[in-house]
Amino acid sequence: MRLFILELKRVLKTRMTIILLLFSLFLAFFMAYIPITFSCHEYTDADGNKVELTGLASIRYEKDLQADLAGAVTPEKVRQAVEDYQACLRKYGVDSSYDLPDGVYEEEITPYAPLLHGVREIFANPNTGIAPSLMEIEPADIDDFYGQCERRNVSLLKQEQKESPAAQAAAQTMYQNVEKPFLFFPGYSSNPMDYQIIIAFLILLFCTVIAAPVFTSDYQTGADDILRCTKYGKTKFAVTKILSALLICSTAFSLCTFIYIMVSNSLFGWDCTKTSMQMIYSAVNLPDMNIGELQRFTAASNILCVLAAVSFTLFLSSKFKNVAVSLSAALLFCILPIIVYMALPTKIGNWIYPVIPAGGVGLQTSILYAVTDFEFWNIGNSAIWLPYVMIGAYIIEIPLFIVLTVYSYIRHNAS
Repeated sequence: MRLFILELKRVLKTRMTIILLLFSLFLAFFMAYIPITFSCHEYTDADGNKVELTGLASIRYEKDLQADLAGAVTPEKVRQAVEDYQACLRKYGVDSSYDLPDGVYEEEITPYAPLLHGVREIFANPNTGIAPSLMEIEPADIDDFYGQCERRNVSLLKQEQKESPAAQAAAQTMYQNVEKPFLFFPGYSSNPMDYQIIIAFLILLFCTVIAAPVFTSDYQTGADDILRCTKYGKTKFAVTKILSALLICSTAFSLCTFIYIMVSNSLFGWDCTKTSMQMIYSAVNLPDMNIGELQRFTAASNILCVLAAVSFTLFLSSKFKNVAVSLSAALLFCILPIIVYMALPTKIGNWIYPVIPAGGVGLQTSILYAVTDFEFWNIGNSAIWLPYVMIGAYIIEIPLFIVLTVYSYIRHNAS
């Protein structure tokens, strides 16, 4: 234990580690605030003056404007919203909300606009996927809103997974378990979730910088030659260095993520966390999660991803004798999932990037986007949802790379 504490102090006292950890804490607060600035509303007051609201004032205005929508999203509410939308466009003689006079959308449609989310999507042509305009949808058809959601889920999966009946069946089972009616509470958007991924990726980079020199710096300075001569300078020393690095990185990541979620939810309002993710993303998303559950699931998955990436970084650190080389290789692997996702065909990329240690917090490959997608690993007659693949891979990789790191360190001694 004393050796473990000494190693923790050694890492935490380095200037770079202190700077990165403090900057991570700053980013947690800063990133939580940025999505607030995206909210803006404009309306005309009683005196005919245009009023522009941004930030928290805009969110409060939106919550007041849509207060009647809070709660269950019933088919009756959705039908009424579509009828009101169609009546509004007919009144002004236009076919699209983009053609409405200035200020009309904000004043007449915004109060119920969230209920229109997903309506066009679920009435899309089952063969072509082309969605009709809201003016082309019969309000009477919306009485079976959730039945139409399930039918759209079936037709969409036939397009997305047309060669895998197993994936279609698995996805349909998942969607049937989604709680209906959906819940909606005004004021939230997908932006805070996107920024949760951005800060996770940045902290991953910081953790990589902290972990990369753990073994390599001792190799480079020659201190390792002395340390290996001590009583615990082999296996126990390697395990101690690994565990201390993992503890520092996991604690830093968990603390920053906790701060981000707490600040973000406090700004947007905790009631928003009860909103079904289907009301923010796609109406046919597969998981039975609300926003709060999605935040926690993403955070927990990201922690596993970071631990897997740090474990791999430590393995690289045990292999290289130069800090610059070790750090460069580790950072390359942090962005490798993004490169694989962009450069390779989808069918090939979906088999590779999910199992790369840093894939779950990639800006384009994050587990959040996998949760909102419909991708599966199809193996024979079985289908595994991509987020489950990613989580399973990280759980395997953490102990695997720890063992390989210890073995590599011992072999380095033998050489």
